[in-house]
Amino acid sequence: MVLASGGGRTLENLADQIAAGRLPARIEQVLVSRPDAGAVERAQRLRLACTVAGPQTHPDRAQRERLWTSLLLQARPDWVVLAGWLQLLPIPPALEGRVINIHPALLPAYGGPGCYGRRVHEMVLRDRPSISGCSVHFAGAEYDRGPLILQEAVPVLPGDDPDTLAARVFAAETRALPEALRLLIQGRVRYQHGAAPWR
Repeated sequence: MVLASGGGRTLENLADQIAAGRLPARIEQVLVSRPDAGAVERAQRLRLACTVAGPQTHPDRAQRERLWTSLLLQARPDWVVLAGWLQLLPIPPALEGRVINIHPALLPAYGGPGCYGRRVHEMVLRDRPSISGCSVHFAGAEYDRGPLILQEAVPVLPGDDPDTLAARVFAAETRALPEALRLLIQGRVRYQHGAAPWR
């Protein structure tokens, strides 16, 4: 199951990896938090079952979170992928250790509430570290705080602006997220007692 809030490029990348035989998985359902998100159109074009449920469609937070939980439990997914999902997801106990997130920075730097999309790249460029990158991690009760599965670094170049850095980081994301899923499917990494040990 894939959850998205934006354009859906990560969703499409996963679908492409699956179609090419590089990722042994199926996307059974897509949940999108905004009716105007590009991910809705991409899911439809990819012929994936898609539900829209977010603050615009379900303004009451408690009702919205109950719906998300219900959808997750009904789907009974092996893995839930937060692919540009911008809401804090309450994770049912039955799915603990089965929800992963992709973040456009090298956590724990540039993570937490309000750290997403272009904002992250603007913060990186303000500080001018020599590298940035992406992180795949298990999701938990706080934004960007779960155990890391893997990271990929990219250089921060002297002439970078938020768009050029974002493009380089997204290219890394297209490799890192499918690789993390492969590792999980193969059982080479797992969630255990709040950590992510490798085998």
